[in-house]
Amino acid sequence: MRRFLVGLLLVGWILSAHGGGAPGPAASEAPRATASAPGGSFSVYFPLVLRNAGPPIHRQVNAPRLADPLGADFPRMAIFWFGKITPTANYADVRVAYTSAELVVYVAIIDRRLWSAPSPSPGNLTAWDAVTLLLHLNGNVGDAPSPSAYRFIGGLSNADASGRYQAADRGTGSGWMPVALSFTALAGWRGERLNDDGDDRGWAMTFRIPFASLGRSGPPPEGTIWGLGVMVHDRDDAAGTPIPVATWPESMNPDVPATWGRLRFGMPAYAPPPARPGGTVTIRHGLNGAVVKDAGVGGYTTCGSGLDYWTQWGEAPDPGRPDFNIQNQVDIADWPCFSKYYVTFPLDAVPPGRVILSATLTLHQMGSASASSPPSWIQVLTVREDWEEQALTWNRAPLAWENIGGTWVDAVRNFPGWPGIPWTWDVTRAVAEAYAAGQPLRLALYSADAAYHSGKYFVSSDTENWNAEGRPTLTILWGIQE
Repeated sequence: MRRFLVGLLLVGWILSAHGGGAPGPAASEAPRATASAPGGSFSVYFPLVLRNAGPPIHRQVNAPRLADPLGADFPRMAIFWFGKITPTANYADVRVAYTSAELVVYVAIIDRRLWSAPSPSPGNLTAWDAVTLLLHLNGNVGDAPSPSAYRFIGGLSNADASGRYQAADRGTGSGWMPVALSFTALAGWRGERLNDDGDDRGWAMTFRIPFASLGRSGPPPEGTIWGLGVMVHDRDDAAGTPIPVATWPESMNPDVPATWGRLRFGMPAYAPPPARPGGTVTIRHGLNGAVVKDAGVGGYTTCGSGLDYWTQWGEAPDPGRPDFNIQNQVDIADWPCFSKYYVTFPLDAVPPGRVILSATLTLHQMGSASASSPPSWIQVLTVREDWEEQALTWNRAPLAWENIGGTWVDAVRNFPGWPGIPWTWDVTRAVAEAYAAGQPLRLALYSADAAYHSGKYFVSSDTENWNAEGRPTLTILWGIQE
């Protein structure tokens, strides 16, 4: 049976596979062979410095400015996620970046059944598979959409670039009104076929919003905050059986911008108040009695082998492993290989009333999915909610609160021996905020990779004592305020 994808990006990363092209971001890159998807092979068609500034009070994504976000810079796009993987619910990875000319938002959706409007119109797009992108140019403020608020809708299609599958509205002060704006919303998908009862893998929507269409001559100054909301509309059958809309943030109301999340242009930096160095604390599971809980969620290194992808994969905990995987890719067909990592460090070893001068997370790498895979920009994000290792799953894991940085991690070509290859992330601002709030440091790590076989494997807190040095480690330099 033929299985196919159509045009996952406006600018495609063309990969050779059974005479078709797999979705991806970099048209300038050399062709790649398609990977075999678990459960069957799919052929293809397809910085500002903040001092003493408090943390955001809403979920926030810090968007980088990139030269080529839909090409070579695709893995550097900021990422966040929401939703669940079940036979009817959808999960979404959202990548965000901006250029000198436009805002780019790429939404990759894991969806079992794909239904596209046969006769699209602005009024019926959200009755089918679609994404709504909400922007407020004055921030996430207001009880109703003002003229500074915009709503962009992109519907699932067979890579239809005619504009029939997109619509735009602008706030009126009390509601929304259709508006003619120049922007692009282009869809692509992976699976058997559209509009039937066969299982598929998912789809993606690429929004490209020119700043000129929003009345701007270029991007906002770094540090500017816009309101941001994302909605994934789902249809799974011909009858249109009602399915709840998945939203980010999870409690947002699309007609009340004050409930939306925040989009920040550029990455905040942290500068501590004047202080003299006072001491260094090293926090690692088992060291000085510290308990550092961690767990991976997702496909691990086996892409969820042995699990039913729609009923078991998202609900399967995987505690106690001595290692974990971080993996993503642009081809949504291989989503069972996606993997994230969560870790919580206690901060009670830092004396009270001190200043956080610097903090570094160190992970030791012990392998990769392929020795020839390109480097991965592994992002670190903060988490506000607590979790239990024995119960943590993809569907039950906390959402990210804010992305705070990243590090390039190479594939392992020649393993140097234990404890592994050390890689570090600057988490100073996250530690300072958690310490000031009297909370542990809760982090998630994930990537926005494009390439196949991008997984990077690291040592966990659950490794045996002979490799205790390889466990995740937090090193904090604290000071005494002057």
